[in-house]
Parts: sequence; structure tokens; C-alpha cells
Amino acid sequence: MKYTQSGGQTGAGPEAWFTGTVQIDGIRNPDEQSAIGCAHVRFAPGARTAWHHHPKGQTLYVTDGIGLVATRDGGAQEIRPGDVVYIEPGEEHWHGATPDRFMAHVAMQEADENGQVVTWLDHVTDAEYTA
Repeated sequence: MKYTQSGGQTGAGPEAWFTGTVQIDGIRNPDEQSAIGCAHVRFAPGARTAWHHHPKGQTLYVTDGIGLVATRDGGAQEIRPGDVVYIEPGEEHWHGATPDRFMAHVAMQEADENGQVVTWLDHVTDAEYTA
């Protein structure tokens, strides 16, 4: 067993990866013991990720608020506390809060053989967000 005492700091979501105010609490990074990376991510109303994809897929567990998740091939779907979303490996997608509500989720993804967990792409436009 490996115990990690709480004490990490909340970090702002980088502007290159997010639109709006996003706060991230890291839970674990992939290492020699496990390829799993995990973070608790909180989105202010209207905040969202940029388009991105994961080499081994991603699982989202919604903890609070009301959010949206969308793929390039489909429209946005509403997500609420307790919902679990699995995004396929390589599937381009975004996720974030609705315009009027905050949303928080735990994001879990596995690193590939090169240690890569995500590839960030272009920002989601306002038109894509409201579609």
C-alpha cells in the first residue's frame, strides 16, 4: 500500500487547455507503479476543455453540478452527479460546465507506453459550445 497525505495545492487550468475558470486538484500521476493518472477538475459556469483525445481513453465521474460532454461526431450531452462517461481511445471530445452552472468531475486516464495521457487540440468555439 502507498499512502499519500493530502496537502497538494489546487492549480488553475492552463489557458492553452481550457476556456474559462478551471481549478485542478491532482490525485495521482502515472508512475512506475501504475499508468493511471487522475485529477479532480472543477469548472466555473461556461468553462470547458479544449478539444482533446487520450491514447488509452478516459473515464469521467461527475461529482457536482451540471456539465456537458461532446464528441466531434455528436452533439453535447448533459452530465450530472453520479454519471460516468467513458471516452474511447483517440476519440476527440471536450467537457465542461453548462453556461449557468458549475460542474466538477474526477478524470481518469491511462498513460501509453511513452507516458502520454492526452493530446490537446484547438479550443472549443462558442458556436460549438452552444450547439
